Amino acid sequence: MSSLKERVRDKSLHHLFTTPEACVKYFEEAGTRSMDLGWSGFTPVGYPKVVPIAIAEHVERNNLQGKWKFNLFIGASVGAETEDRWAGLDIIDRRWPYQTGSNLKNAINSGKIRMGDKHLSMFAQDLKYGFYTKDRGGRLDVALIEASAITEDGHIVLAGSIGAAPEIIDIADKIIVEINTGLPSFEGMHDIVTTDLPPYRKIIPITDVRQRIGTPYVITDKSKIVAIVESKMLDNGRALKGTDEQSQAIADHIMDFFTSEVKAGRLPKNLLPLQSGVGNIANAVVGGLTSSPFEDLVVYTEVLQDSFLPFMDSGKCKFLNATSLSLSNEGFQVWWENYERYKSMVILRPQQISNNPEVIRRLGVIGMNTPVEFDIYAHVNSTCAGGTKMLNGIGGSGDFIRNTYLSIMHCPSVRPSKTDEFGISGVVCKAPHVDHTEHDLDVLVTDQGLADLRGLAPKDRAREIIKKCAHPAYKDALTDYLERSEKATGYDHEPHILADAYKMHINLAEKGTMRHWL
Repeated sequence: MSSLKERVRDKSLHHLFTTPEACVKYFEEAGTRSMDLGWSGFTPVGYPKVVPIAIAEHVERNNLQGKWKFNLFIGASVGAETEDRWAGLDIIDRRWPYQTGSNLKNAINSGKIRMGDKHLSMFAQDLKYGFYTKDRGGRLDVALIEASAITEDGHIVLAGSIGAAPEIIDIADKIIVEINTGLPSFEGMHDIVTTDLPPYRKIIPITDVRQRIGTPYVITDKSKIVAIVESKMLDNGRALKGTDEQSQAIADHIMDFFTSEVKAGRLPKNLLPLQSGVGNIANAVVGGLTSSPFEDLVVYTEVLQDSFLPFMDSGKCKFLNATSLSLSNEGFQVWWENYERYKSMVILRPQQISNNPEVIRRLGVIGMNTPVEFDIYAHVNSTCAGGTKMLNGIGGSGDFIRNTYLSIMHCPSVRPSKTDEFGISGVVCKAPHVDHTEHDLDVLVTDQGLADLRGLAPKDRAREIIKKCAHPAYKDALTDYLERSEKATGYDHEPHILADAYKMHINLAEKGTMRHWL
């Protein structure tokens, strides 16, 4: 691996080399007010490690738990050894816009941490607009950035994620850079564009996923860099998630659907650029594409997860756009073993670009994401269990679902509760929280089947969703609810019996199952 001096090619910055512990002085104002911090990182890759850990240790040694406070603005989730540890120390006041930590989730749902949930493309944009730090002129106190290198002119070359780092670097008063010499440099893989402010925003000229439109580094005012620290810590990657019977059934339904769409002339033989979320189902879908007859496929998505590696190895996937890697430890091992080949097939862009509605709609992306549940009229809940408890956040699903050529949502038809193997239905009467409305969805899929909703009126949609997607344990009861709602309302446009609409969720809360709620 290269040394720190070799990675920081601007020698005028070498006097800023220091230790993580020496950086604590830049955060002491947290004892008098909540400091506004921006971190690099995304799902959880490319995030600062040694300085946040040094701050946590300083807080523990000096009994500052709950006394220091920080507002964290990060593109998406980062490693549990950093911000989730901070949450356990009660030093986070606000957190935007997405998280995955257990301490974080508990603190958010107990009211100790104020979280804002936001579409990821809009978060980076609104951060640049100054919407989150209006009280201090839209600025951030400190940016904590993990980087691969600093160029001869003092510009920052990021690591395994881009996320919102360009905007954070732009609006921060001070920048602390962690150069990770424990990893090979990612230099050359990035395509960085910093967007303008309205009314002078330019068209994003991406008409092919292979196009580069920016620079391989973040243009940086190097006078704001106050410290450069060496790190050798690896990313705390996502645990590898395999597939299961439900996920495989969903993937099979989607592959059959793609085949029929090609046959009907609504999709080309190599489909259109593909977007896929994360988790078991996403892995199964990408695995289905790998073994499918489709060739010359390209991807325009948020994250590159493990299942994309054999997809690229197979020759089926020719090129992939993302804003971050999101690999397991095993996946990273494969990545670095084949890095020279993979880096020619991958571009990492800022989340404002990877998730941009303008680009998604122009390219005709096919979007596939997993929610908590959807209702009989195709309203989708992606974030709040029972309509109240924050899980992780909306992430980028809304960026894609509203703007794709085909918007597909998939989830298991049932999941077990503590007392019933069929206790939680993926199809409900009325979603208790709506992240994606009926207007945004084209296709819903469960292990039971696929409902193509294009061109269907609400009551027709409801019957198709129940017929194709509901589990047999719920199919009759959902049909009964729909028919009673029609009669009770005089066949309204989207009929509901309000007294019964949430009984499935009430039953789950009170009796441990959604079944037998009528």
